[in-house]
Amino acid sequence: MSPSTRPSIVGSDQGPELPYPLKMEGKVISGFGRGSKELGIPTANLPVDSSVTSWIEDKTSGVYFGWASLLLPETHPDRPAGSPADTPLVFPMVMSIGYNPFYKNTVRSAEVHIMHKFAADFYGAHMRLLLLGFIRPELDYTTLEALIEDINYDCVVAKNSLRRKAWAPAKDTVVTASGEESVEGILNVEWLTGPVPEAKPETKVE
Repeated sequence: MSPSTRPSIVGSDQGPELPYPLKMEGKVISGFGRGSKELGIPTANLPVDSSVTSWIEDKTSGVYFGWASLLLPETHPDRPAGSPADTPLVFPMVMSIGYNPFYKNTVRSAEVHIMHKFAADFYGAHMRLLLLGFIRPELDYTTLEALIEDINYDCVVAKNSLRRKAWAPAKDTVVTASGEESVEGILNVEWLTGPVPEAKPETKVE
């Protein structure tokens, strides 16, 4: 299915429906660099470990969307001046769960793209994910260009879907790019912005 025939928004205007929202978290570490170097779409990889994330083993392989929070250090250029050091920042995200058949992966993985252009890496930051819905099933591609086109459209769908009141947190909760307008939403994201535990499973950034 090409982007031209795909819907540009998913989910009811009334908000996420069961089994969502789903939660996942981990610590960001350095990855292989494929997301940034080959795709131009940096990702954070999380291991598909049902002993840590009980719901993930049964989820359909494909693309999901929702919100991510990062506990960035005080010195990170993307942390707003004056924001509390112990408060995670919230960003929109898309997430792929599956085998990435284009790359012939043999192990199921979870890859997260946070839709924000970061001025610096955030290795070591604690990341939490709040998945709100499903965009499309996993697909194989004959060209890298087709894969990139679909991923970029996944981001469009996610952004459109999250710009609704029932899908968005309070306006002052989300970090937005300069000139980008955020939505005054009613979505509960207390878990995303809550206290971060000292030790959690590691994740990878590409």
